[in-house]
Parts: sequence; C-alpha cells; structure tokens
Amino acid sequence: MSDLGTGQKPETRGWGPAVQRPGVKAPAWAGDDPLVAPGERTQRQEMARVFMNHVFGWMAAGLTLSGALAWAVYDGGPLYEFAQPLFFPLIIAELVLVFALSATLHKLKAGTAAGLFLLYAALNGLTLGVIVDLYTATSVARVFFITAGSYGAMAFIGLTTKRDLSGMGSFLMMGVIALIITMVVNMFLASTALDWAVSVIGVLLFAGLTAYDVQKFKKLGYLGFNSSKEASRMAIAGALNLYLDFINMFLFLLRLFGDRR
Repeated sequence: MSDLGTGQKPETRGWGPAVQRPGVKAPAWAGDDPLVAPGERTQRQEMARVFMNHVFGWMAAGLTLSGALAWAVYDGGPLYEFAQPLFFPLIIAELVLVFALSATLHKLKAGTAAGLFLLYAALNGLTLGVIVDLYTATSVARVFFITAGSYGAMAFIGLTTKRDLSGMGSFLMMGVIALIITMVVNMFLASTALDWAVSVIGVLLFAGLTAYDVQKFKKLGYLGFNSSKEASRMAIAGALNLYLDFINMFLFLLRLFGDRR
C-alpha cells in the first residue's frame, strides 16, 4: 500500500474494552483548510480516496467471509454441529482475539494484522450462523438488505458531509456502553418493552457511528501516514471499525424485524 501517502502521523488511543471497537482519535478536519494550497489539497484528497478504498476493501472481505460461514452454519450440516455447542466458547475466543489485536496492532506487520482480522471475521461468521438460525431465511435476507441500505446511506453521509462529526464520538461511545449495561440488566428483567427500546437505540447508535467512523478514517487518510506499513495497519483498524458497525446494526435490526422460526 505504498500509494497511501506519507505525512503527519495520526494520534491514536487504545480500543474500548466494552465495545470491541478500535479507537483512533479523529483529527481536526482539514479538507477545506484555506492555508492548504489547491494542488496539495487535491493530492491529499486523492490519498484519502485511495486509503478509504483499502478500508472498504478489507471490510468487504471480512463481511464476505463472515456471511459465507454464517450461511454454511445456517444451512445445517457439519459446521452447524460444530458451532452450535461451542457458541459461547467461540464468543469468548472472539473477545480475546479482538482485544489481542487491539493491543498489538501498532506493532504488527500489515499481513499479520490482516490475517487476525480475517480470523476474527471467520469466528464471528460461525457465531452469526447460530444466531440467524433462529430466524426464517426470508426475514434474514430482508433484514440484510435493510441493513445494507441504511449502512450505505450513513457511510455516504460520512464521506460527503462538510460538517465535522468528531464531536459525536464521545457521545456515541457512551451511548454504546450504556446500551451494553442495559442489555445485561434486561437479561434478568426479561422486559419485552425494554428489549424493543434497546434494539431501536442500538440501530440509531450504530448508524451514527457509521457516519462518524467513515469521516474519521477519511480524515486520517487526508493527513497521511509516516509509512506505507502504518497506512496498511490503519486500513485494517478502519475495516474492523466499519465491519463492527455493520454487524451490530444488522443484529439490532434482526431483533426488530426478524421472524422467528
């Protein structure tokens, strides 16, 4: 990925432990900085475009792998027999893997980071297959297309809006943490109304995070990186953020609109 450009090194922070999301601090938006010469601005915009192509490419690879494995599990057979009794150990393995990746991403080679991301996507595909097996195929397909349309719209907003969305980050992350706590509490309350409210709020939060994350990584691409290796690692971090936004939006929409078997 030598064509991602070099420039200012982006500031980074650790990943939030409760939400499995790589946290990369969004820099101030410089896309319309009048102090940047037009020629340089055009070059930086091209750097951002190429970088986001890599981010979306890796995200699509992860979603494709997860979707293929989820469908194989949903279809029954050996993979379902493997994944269903190991559902909770697989969930734990996902958590361990994503936290390990978050802690070592800055030191990993790009190929290693990509391999761990795809391994995470594969594990997530197995657990997704067990979850969607509870729903009819028609409703799963319907929810997938609803998710894809909603996600695409929010990603487009993140790519094109002139408004700086960086102020939304802390608010959205606090909302996700509060959502997780509420979901844990409702495991004991078993409130149908609260479950519905959690699902609606979850969709809204991850829709907002989609626009926020897309703009955040577009900014990083605009500013550039110290090396192609750093750019490649950040592309994996971006792909994982956007992958998790899509998966979580899908799962909350499935809770709302999925038809149980």
